[in-house]
Amino acid sequence: MEFIEKLLDGVEVEWKSLRDVVNTVTAPAKLKRESYREIGKTPIIDQGEKFITGYTDEDVKSLPCGEYIIFGDHSEHIKYVDFSFIQGADGLKILKAISDHPKYVYYAFLNFYQKERNYKRHWARASETQIPIPCPDNPKKSLEIQAEIVRILDAFTAMTAELTAELTAELNLRRQQYNYYRDQLLSFEEGEVEWKTLGEVAQLRRGRVMSKGYLVENAGKYPVYSSQTANNGLIGSIKTYDFEGEFVNWTTDGANAGTVFYRTGKFSITNVSGIIKVSDASQLNCKYLYYWLSIEAKKHVYSGMGNPKLMSNQVAKIPVPIPPLAEQNRIVAILDKFDALTNSITEGLPREIELRQKQYEYYRDLLLRFPKPDAEEVA
Repeated sequence: MEFIEKLLDGVEVEWKSLRDVVNTVTAPAKLKRESYREIGKTPIIDQGEKFITGYTDEDVKSLPCGEYIIFGDHSEHIKYVDFSFIQGADGLKILKAISDHPKYVYYAFLNFYQKERNYKRHWARASETQIPIPCPDNPKKSLEIQAEIVRILDAFTAMTAELTAELTAELNLRRQQYNYYRDQLLSFEEGEVEWKTLGEVAQLRRGRVMSKGYLVENAGKYPVYSSQTANNGLIGSIKTYDFEGEFVNWTTDGANAGTVFYRTGKFSITNVSGIIKVSDASQLNCKYLYYWLSIEAKKHVYSGMGNPKLMSNQVAKIPVPIPPLAEQNRIVAILDKFDALTNSITEGLPREIELRQKQYEYYRDLLLRFPKPDAEEVA
């Protein structure tokens, strides 16, 4: 705050609505998907994290070269761009700063949007135009102050991006290393161990149909898992549960068919996933089975008719190597430690990457934390 006060040097801050500092621009062209190319003279902007989803060489009119803020009606991503482009998606909004520094407006918009999203994931789109933007009210000093804040945030953004890229590269290498050692630990010579089919050592069940409406009407504390891989498969929580204990959960349909998860506690699953319960824990470690199936399950996915599937009858036939329980426990102990360092969201590199991003957002918020007016003043 001392830095901000020194930067302002007595200049007051006026809070304006986003709609008062930008104009909404209409992209002059919209292309069909078949027009997208991997390279070309004009980038095509679409909704999503990357925004640039292709290029075109077609002779189409594009927006003039300039500085724009873009975001989508159905996207959580906001982007600052400084080149010409054509629209590639319905619902894409393009904003151009009127008199304030375009990138400063972008940072202020992004800062408020991400904080608001953390408090309330789905907030009224109409409120976007009412987002408060702090603007120094001295015309001579305003752009100078905004430019200095942009300079600092640009440097911080670049540093964070570089560190994140390094950590991500290291994470990818560790995952390759993890997969290598996992495969080595779970490779057995012929005659070295006993082999049985999964159906001989475990019981298999499917989940049940649960609509979005059902999840809302029966909201509670017990997790519900589906076929998606994002958020560890979690799609909601309800007040009852179908399973309790230690299980392997697998995805039966779609692009993620054959993906397996280790589940414990009380939970439910939907009809597009299945559950595996070890019959005799004194003979087979459930976590060991999970690690084995993380290698083996996808090999048994059937991709006919364009919809990948791994149904119960196929899963039951999957061969499982069964070394002595002590050896299973040893393998699990090694892979648990390796997995925590490689993939855990509470330990290791994934956590470090998350903390770097939070650190950046914290300092960005500090640089844009000016005295705030009453809500009525910005509406």
